[in-house]
Amino acid sequence: MTSNVASERPATEPLLTVEGARVGYEVDGQVQIAVENVSFDIRPGENVMLLGPSGCGKSTLLKTIAGFIEPYGGTVRVSGRTDLSPGPDRAVVFQEFDQLFPWHTVEGNLVYPLRVNGRSKQEARSVARDYLQLMNLVHAADRYPHQLSGGMKQRVAIARAMALEPLMLLMDEPFGALDAQTRSRLQRELKEVAERTKVTILFVTHSIQEAVFVGRRVVVLSPPPSTVREVVDVSGLDDPTSPEFVAALRHLRSLLTEGDESPDDMAFE
Repeated sequence: MTSNVASERPATEPLLTVEGARVGYEVDGQVQIAVENVSFDIRPGENVMLLGPSGCGKSTLLKTIAGFIEPYGGTVRVSGRTDLSPGPDRAVVFQEFDQLFPWHTVEGNLVYPLRVNGRSKQEARSVARDYLQLMNLVHAADRYPHQLSGGMKQRVAIARAMALEPLMLLMDEPFGALDAQTRSRLQRELKEVAERTKVTILFVTHSIQEAVFVGRRVVVLSPPPSTVREVVDVSGLDDPTSPEFVAALRHLRSLLTEGDESPDDMAFE
């Protein structure tokens, strides 16, 4: 369960490389550019946070890496490939609670995508059980999504994504709709699971504290059309009360409010 493909790649070789990415979408026939010129990379086993103001294209960029959106310029490579059709090598966890199949049990939600991707019924159930145990969900294996809390649903969504043993786990503000206590608990659990499995994570957030606590590096985007203001190393900052943690929060906040004449209007956590 811990030997995903990403961990077998040389540590010096980036798993994801984004070079000069230019990404947007069409509105009434007009192209709106959200991401103007963004470059960064992620190495196997890293937890990299994508942080920036609302509307800067964080989720749009994540969807580009997932293969849902074609970039207008630049290149995006995953494991050396530029052909990024959606696939199980880049599993996505969204913010919405309704991303589970309501007609399947918790276990069924993990088994189904494994079966679709070629696992036998017996193997799929065995893998599903492993990841239910990893995410402390064995007791809820026979429940349906409508019987779960929001936090439990997100835990199932993470387990389902990780059961595919992807090259990368792409997370689009997965804890953004949760209450503070549940969000804090899931942040800790995700850190522990990432350390155990060595899964590679790209995590979109608007929360500075979440970025520092969960991530190893933070890619800070400017307001739209966005560029990278700085990539900040936050590895080893696990204690929110430590001076180093507080200093990282202040530095990230200064980057996010740089050039803004009214920073008090910016609601970063």
